Amino acid sequence: MSRAQDNGPVYPGEQATNQSFEEAYRQYRPAIRNYLAMKVHPMKVDDLLQYIFLRAMERRHTFKGNSSLFTWIFKIAQNVIKNEYRSSSRNKEQSVDMETCAGHLIGLDYARHVDIRIDIGSALEKLDERDRHMISLRFFVGCTLAEIAVITGMRESAVKNRLYRGLQKLRKELKEWGDIAVRTIQDMVDIVDANGNAANSEEMEHVYRDLFGKLKGSVEELVKKFKHRPSEKVVIEIYPDLPAFHQATGEPGAPDWFMGTFEGNTLKIVSPLNPGPAHSYHSILQSTVHLYAMWLVKDINASAPKWICQGVGGYESKQMSPDFIIDSVKDTIVRGIVPTFRELNEDSFRFEEMKGFQFTYLIVQFIVERYGMDALNRLVRDAEQFNEALGCSESELHGQWVTHLKKAAS
Repeated sequence: MSRAQDNGPVYPGEQATNQSFEEAYRQYRPAIRNYLAMKVHPMKVDDLLQYIFLRAMERRHTFKGNSSLFTWIFKIAQNVIKNEYRSSSRNKEQSVDMETCAGHLIGLDYARHVDIRIDIGSALEKLDERDRHMISLRFFVGCTLAEIAVITGMRESAVKNRLYRGLQKLRKELKEWGDIAVRTIQDMVDIVDANGNAANSEEMEHVYRDLFGKLKGSVEELVKKFKHRPSEKVVIEIYPDLPAFHQATGEPGAPDWFMGTFEGNTLKIVSPLNPGPAHSYHSILQSTVHLYAMWLVKDINASAPKWICQGVGGYESKQMSPDFIIDSVKDTIVRGIVPTFRELNEDSFRFEEMKGFQFTYLIVQFIVERYGMDALNRLVRDAEQFNEALGCSESELHGQWVTHLKKAAS
């Protein structure tokens, strides 16, 4: 007997309905998932997503075609979320609100190796609930104006006007990144700002060009110098100030000099327009190159030690001048307490106190000048094989370096 006979007859009308819901699942799953990600705990997203589409399948006979299939499924998702909130409230669990979710980052087009994203979460929190909801539906869930009109019960023209006003408010809250950020998200919809501040826009275009220009040249140069094509595109997230950056990285009490880090393929930095007391506009741009170089080393060799990553980052970004570096560590060198390579793997804020940034720069500079770039490339790929890379042991390299430092400091 055939499989069709084993499973019973499939009627043409039912088959067409099943096919339409299979297509709906493939087409609408990303948007519904984005909505859930901004409303509930990440651990619950996929379970609720599956439940919503299962519920839609079970109730498909009630779909009359009075609205689009997407908005019909979206209504089911909204009801599921309401039930989830009620359940969370009864269980005294704190639900995650879409408007206060930390994932509000917008992307700016850049190049094949780098994506740049700006954090707009704190700015969204300052808008009223309706504006936040509208902007989130349009730009983070991906709803059309017509779909938002059905979801909110408003006329499409009213939705468009509300979005326009919301984006105007968002621009003001975003301060330094306002014009660029709003123009970027406006590209997704036919809303045009005819009354923008020309001077502010001009200033922001300058920042935009500086940041991307600095990265473009440096990224291409690093790719060639280290003979490595990145395995994936790097994402750069920009936070409006140090408190927002420190909060996003889980270090709310971090020192002012801590302005950038990377996790996986994501680089996180504070805005160069609001760098804090320990940095400047220019140093933030240079620090972004530093972070990218560190990431590239890790992409080449995931087990590369911190002293090589930091050293390559500092050496390639040239944040500090050679004279400044030697002057800042001269006393330590004279006293004969130059840190070992193992000590330079310190993974805490004490790294800065022990002049880790300066010493890692100096060792990479020494390797390049004494042994050449090819030798550094070999060491990057296997940092334990000093003999194979440089023709000397780790202790011999350290001794050579200390001797060199003492001459430079004298």
